[in-house]
Amino acid sequence: MLRRQFLAAAAAVGLAFTVSASAAPVEGKDYVVLEKPIVNAENTFIKVYSYDCPFCYRYDKGVVPILKEKLGKELTFKDYHLHTKGKYGNQGDDVLAVLWVEDEAAGRDPTDEGSLHKKAKFALYQAYHDKKERWDAGEDAFIKTALDAAGMSRADFDKKKTDPKVQALVKSWKDCTYDVAKIQGVPAFVVNGKYLLKTASITSIDSMVENIRELAKK
Repeated sequence: MLRRQFLAAAAAVGLAFTVSASAAPVEGKDYVVLEKPIVNAENTFIKVYSYDCPFCYRYDKGVVPILKEKLGKELTFKDYHLHTKGKYGNQGDDVLAVLWVEDEAAGRDPTDEGSLHKKAKFALYQAYHDKKERWDAGEDAFIKTALDAAGMSRADFDKKKTDPKVQALVKSWKDCTYDVAKIQGVPAFVVNGKYLLKTASITSIDSMVENIRELAKK
């Protein structure tokens, strides 16, 4: 069963499935060291993404769940939404940050199945990529798509988005996501806030996992 899951995940983003041992990651080939590290990111695996990025959607559907399963509790997974991509990038920051903070307050991992954050993120992905929704009616329609998936009212959202924790989270995303994304686009994967995986060099999920583990030790 697990092997079939790997094969399906790999096929979704054009990766190979292999169980062969991989060499240690090489700087410049497999990863780059960020000139400006992401702050407060020790022991983390961060994915920078945009709701309107098709490859982000594919990785979130097929690869990230496998990475979480393989890495377990070795690293804390985090999603950083990119505000500069997509017509409603800033609104995406706001609504996804609100739901992230809401999940944490309830003791849920915002990247797990069943979390409000993940429900909203996938509602936006599916609307944009599967249903070809462009929210021509405006930002309220975009926000409604996310809130409806999470079961939150607009009144609650408007109140919660001014919470200092939400504002701090949005600021933390805005402070680093563009600098990371401009290097090679999104999705972008960063280990411990310092090491950006070179997506062009990722050939298999297994080697990706091993590179993440090696970089986490640095």
